[in-house]
Amino acid sequence: MKKLFIVMLSAFLLVTAAACGNKDKEASGNKEEKKEITVGFGVGTYEDQFRNGILPILEEKGYKVNIKTFSQNMQVNPAMDEGSIDASIFQSTAYMEGINEEQNMNMTGIAFVPTAPQGLYSTRHASLDEVQDGTTVAFPNDPVNQERAARILEELGWIKVNEDAGTVDFNINSIKPGKYDIDVKVLDPAQILVSLDDVDFGVVNGNYIANAGRKITEALKIENTPEQHRIIVSINQENEDSQWAKDLKAAYESQEFEAYIKGEDKYDGFIMPEAWENN
Repeated sequence: MKKLFIVMLSAFLLVTAAACGNKDKEASGNKEEKKEITVGFGVGTYEDQFRNGILPILEEKGYKVNIKTFSQNMQVNPAMDEGSIDASIFQSTAYMEGINEEQNMNMTGIAFVPTAPQGLYSTRHASLDEVQDGTTVAFPNDPVNQERAARILEELGWIKVNEDAGTVDFNINSIKPGKYDIDVKVLDPAQILVSLDDVDFGVVNGNYIANAGRKITEALKIENTPEQHRIIVSINQENEDSQWAKDLKAAYESQEFEAYIKGEDKYDGFIMPEAWENN
């Protein structure tokens, strides 16, 4: 009787272990086979790129994609942190790393996207030669884009930037007069384009230019955008090995998406992903 009990107990434990193993495997499989994702965007042209060039590729692979647009860029990463979006396309590597540190997040970039460089624009002046002491220049109000703007003017020699100036913690006080005593006006990035009549020049993020139906090449000066300031597809690092993330990355690096972007005049002047060089 005792022997029979031991045999039955052993069989029960084996069945239970197998069932638990199947559940774990099933749960893991469900995570890998996730077919509905939500992608977040700030204001600008990157949502258009996604809708017209990426969404058809993902839908063909069987994905249901929800698109969530935020009126302010600062709202996107908190949504990622709380889990209401799975991925975002609006920020650069430098901006993401700054948010990771500031808000104790763990985001990572999985692909570069066609990026609109910053440029110096004006409705008052047709040439950069019209600069003088007291010239007003509008800068974005967030540190990362502000640092980019400062580098444009530094390259022109209009201002000097302190050697210890940071990127994610850039401060307008890091700017000193160069050839000219420039009057910097700090505005919300989305407002600079519509405020050009109120200043001599404005440093505008290129996605706002493209979104307004204008061309990057209209700028009087275009930045040489370093890699850390190019726009990325960002996700939480824990999802990096998921199949949906791999498919999202593949879509952005695909020949189909490349053909779409290069076939649209409004993307003239954009910085193209280096991954396309292998296509």
